[in-house]
Amino acid sequence: MTQDRPVFGIVLMLGFCVLAPLGDGMAKLLGETTALGLLVLVRFGIQAVILIPLIAATARPWRMTPRLVRLIAIRTALHIVGIATMFTALRYMPLADTVAIAFVMPFIMLLLGKYVLGEQVGPRRLAACVVGFVGTLLVIQPSFAEVGAPALLPLIVAVVFSLFMLVTRQIAKETDPISLQAVSGAMATAFLLPIILLGSWANLPGFSLSMPSGDTFWLLLGIGVLGTVAHLLMTWSLRYAPSATLAPMQYLEIPVATLIGWLIFHDLPNGLAALGIGITIAAGLYVILHERANARSGPTETPA
Repeated sequence: MTQDRPVFGIVLMLGFCVLAPLGDGMAKLLGETTALGLLVLVRFGIQAVILIPLIAATARPWRMTPRLVRLIAIRTALHIVGIATMFTALRYMPLADTVAIAFVMPFIMLLLGKYVLGEQVGPRRLAACVVGFVGTLLVIQPSFAEVGAPALLPLIVAVVFSLFMLVTRQIAKETDPISLQAVSGAMATAFLLPIILLGSWANLPGFSLSMPSGDTFWLLLGIGVLGTVAHLLMTWSLRYAPSATLAPMQYLEIPVATLIGWLIFHDLPNGLAALGIGITIAAGLYVILHERANARSGPTETPA
């Protein structure tokens, strides 16, 4: 069993919080010039190219039962939809706003836990969900006024990744995390490639497979590498520190995304959006810290 090293786990999670929005920033840079299908294909293709040799070199277990294969296929489909929707949202919206709206995910997961998995969720945590949604609406409002319906895309991202996390919970203890991501990358590539080839042959929008060159090539490579390394850092961080310790740190993605958006795109959230971001972070941290307090006090405590 891996010994807890919380400081090292925190450092790994900090790496994730920097690399993930940086990869999103690269996707936003390419959004107007590169087909969505190519962006998503490269993201998963590079994940497979990096991790499959790593599995071979480290002799990690990768054979899985039919049940696990089915669940991984569902998880992979959700991952494809979530990434594609996120990349689409970034074409229309500032980076910080997109990431902040997507952080409604902890509240959706709490509600799914209550109404789908039958978990006990008390009134205070439900109230925090309501406050979090209010904060998210404050972020959406100025974006919706500017770009219309695409401002709702990060909400779809949050729903899809909430379902993604629920499926991941079902298989996390039965699979090696690197093998899981390698198999998922290979599945996604095998699924996407024929669809994109067919779409490119039919000249469908978003399916062009023209060979990238120059800066576009390096940015595409960066998206794939950063996405893969970021998720590995997050996975490894959970080996060294409890999830209750690391979960609040994920909200650092929002200020990092704000900084990247300002440096690259000269975008900053307006006053209403900034207020909404603050409310969303506060409500999310309340939910996470309350979960940690409940875990410490034991299962006999009345849920709040």
